[in-house]
Amino acid sequence: MIVDCAVYRDGHRTEGPADLSDALDEARAAGGFVWIGLHEPSENEFGLVTQEFGLHPLAVEDALKAHQRPKLEVYDDSLFLVLKPVVYEPESDAVSTGEIMIFLGDAFVVTVRHGEGSPLAAVRHRLEQEPETLGKGPTAVLYAIADAVVDHYLDVATELQTDLEELEAEVFSPDGGGSRYTASRIYTFKRQILEFRRATGPLAPPLTRLAGTGQFGGSVPFVKDEARPFFRDVNDHLTRVNESVDGLDRLVSDVLSAHLAQTGVRQNDDMRKISAWAAMAAVPTMIAGIYGMNFDHMPELHWIWSYPAVIAVMAVLEVLLYRAFKRQGWL
Repeated sequence: MIVDCAVYRDGHRTEGPADLSDALDEARAAGGFVWIGLHEPSENEFGLVTQEFGLHPLAVEDALKAHQRPKLEVYDDSLFLVLKPVVYEPESDAVSTGEIMIFLGDAFVVTVRHGEGSPLAAVRHRLEQEPETLGKGPTAVLYAIADAVVDHYLDVATELQTDLEELEAEVFSPDGGGSRYTASRIYTFKRQILEFRRATGPLAPPLTRLAGTGQFGGSVPFVKDEARPFFRDVNDHLTRVNESVDGLDRLVSDVLSAHLAQTGVRQNDDMRKISAWAAMAAVPTMIAGIYGMNFDHMPELHWIWSYPAVIAVMAVLEVLLYRAFKRQGWL
């Protein structure tokens, strides 16, 4: 349940004691903080952490149930931030999301991870290689996690842009719209963008608030004011991601419209070809039907050259119709 637990003093790691309350007391006494990482804890497992750190029950409920939108909540004794890291799977061209819940206090950070899409291990390792940054306290951890999640959004957006370019090439290929499964691929891609948007879009107000800009500006408890420029940088990256997602959504809608239009044009071309061939087949059918009627007095009925003459007339009419339809672009 507890993936990692350590006390950090002056940016350097020391292993935390077995008792969580002792870890918090030790961190406060040394002017440091304790960072506890958990992965999909049960209610009973998380109960000890909740009791020792005084976490708000509403935030605890969200952390246990997961499936939350990105948000920022401020409580009396802690700050609660929800992030949704995104993972791109090249084999299936699919986007999946996980969840990271961060509880931030005066001398503690508790991270709760759901799913596999999480950069926490890499973030912790990188921070431990940067004592000066880690020495800034829990705010540095909050910034580092948010920065890692948003930077990975940029990577996923780039991968999706590549996939969209492949779809565009398929739709506008010389064969006129790709395979019969192109529409299905476009709809699937649009669902991936929607999943991506659910992770990136709602995160803008929390990061704006942490950055102290816009209508959400103002100090945030447990977050140092000198960290605002760093959160502004993260917010700027998120803005780029959201603009990219909006662009991808519009482009894939245009690609879908173009594909459907091409499909309609191909169907119209097919119907014109079918109509042209049907008209050409109707001429000899009509002539043969007339001469197939049982009348004694018919033109040239007993003429020896009547059969070749009728065949020649049919051939001439067919050639004339073919040239007329070809000139009109129906064949």
